[in-house]
Amino acid sequence: MSKDKGFVTEITPQSEDFSRWYIDVIKKAELMDYSPVRGCIVFRPDGYELWENMQRELDQRFKDTGHRNAYFPLFIPESFFNKEKEHVEGFNPELPFVTEAGGEQLEEKLAIRPTSETMFGHMYAKWINSYRDLPLLINQWANVVRWEKRTLPFLRTSEFLWQEGHTAHEDEADARKETMQMLDVYTDFVQNVLAIPVIKGQKTPSERFAGAVDTYSIEAMMKDGKAVQAGTSHYLGTKFAVAFDIKYLDRENTQQFCHTTSWGVSTRLIGALIMVHGDDRGLVLPPKVAATQVVMIPIGPPKTREVVIGKTDELYAQLKAAGIRVRVDDRADVSPGWKFNEYEMRGIPIRLELGPRDLENGQCVLVSRVSGEKKSVSLDNLVAEVQSLLAQIHDDMFNRALAFQQDNFFSVETLDEYKVAMEEKRGFALAGWCGSEACEKQVKEETGATSRNIPFEPAEKKSKCLVCGDAAEHTVVFAKAY
Repeated sequence: MSKDKGFVTEITPQSEDFSRWYIDVIKKAELMDYSPVRGCIVFRPDGYELWENMQRELDQRFKDTGHRNAYFPLFIPESFFNKEKEHVEGFNPELPFVTEAGGEQLEEKLAIRPTSETMFGHMYAKWINSYRDLPLLINQWANVVRWEKRTLPFLRTSEFLWQEGHTAHEDEADARKETMQMLDVYTDFVQNVLAIPVIKGQKTPSERFAGAVDTYSIEAMMKDGKAVQAGTSHYLGTKFAVAFDIKYLDRENTQQFCHTTSWGVSTRLIGALIMVHGDDRGLVLPPKVAATQVVMIPIGPPKTREVVIGKTDELYAQLKAAGIRVRVDDRADVSPGWKFNEYEMRGIPIRLELGPRDLENGQCVLVSRVSGEKKSVSLDNLVAEVQSLLAQIHDDMFNRALAFQQDNFFSVETLDEYKVAMEEKRGFALAGWCGSEACEKQVKEETGATSRNIPFEPAEKKSKCLVCGDAAEHTVVFAKAY
């Protein structure tokens, strides 16, 4: 693979066209391909393994907090959506329906799952009878369909993969505790596994989940300054419990409605990690979810090939036994330089080079995908050196992303100031908001930016609304978003 001016020529530079860069990278790195169905993609093995590794990390966190997995049907009767008016209004434009099956018209249309609050609600009403049945804590790993008009692979597709947790509780306090606990679980995962810094906060009423009492989110900044909603957690109050008659007999022998929650993250996290960490050379993958953490490349003339490959195989076994995801590229018909560029483009965190001179010295060379730094390490201490470098790469990725976020986070006092700033800057804006939906709508109409959330810990508290100038009820993060 040829290089020019510091980037791979098959990949459009980010500064030239960020969207084109993104498509070039995910196609070139073979993460996905387009399917014949509009708005749907095929996850190729390298892309799907990212999701599998995310699943593994998240699933353990869910189980550690007392949740269990189940699976609910893909098809949902249309009447279920009509039971919660706000919910159906929020999803109706995106709902695809099955109207015919087995050559006959169905008596009732079946929606293809956009989310499962209604199906969980129907089943919870059957399963919950007493306070002894609570809390009920269930998660499902599934696919969902939302018929999007504008799509972008991983970030917004008509069908995508996700997890959705749905829980039922005795009272508001317990349900709200669950809502915040899961927001914290997502924050921990995105920051400590994907190396992506996030802004935690509450959604404004116009941006909250359809049917929720309160919605909370974590927002991540991409390298073009746009936001990706990286996870949401919803307190649903008793809205769905009333709609689906989810009741329990309390400790005083009185019938009460359950308080419910829902929370989820999706494969849009794959798109987020690409846009947060990638560079003009291609992918930069967080070590904890990379399908391959170390690629071993034996080098040297043909006469030393057998002994070098023999040692490579021995070291491969050591790394694999230590739980490190490692692969060997010992192809003789491809040059080392081509391999170096190929695996840089694919974002593999560490490249391990081993040649005859290295063997003589009892060492090998480790190269970090993030810093490009080369380090000679003793073969006797290889596993520990690799583990240490993987941890360092994670920290380097997080710190770089955090520095970028901080450098592209600015404060504005008025809408006019925000519009001028948007012509010169990219990123997130912190501004005051009076709480009026009309003012929030005006920001969107005049800038294309939406309120991302009301951050729990803003860098500063704003006193005046950026639109009308009245007293600010909230300090809000505004940004354009995917």
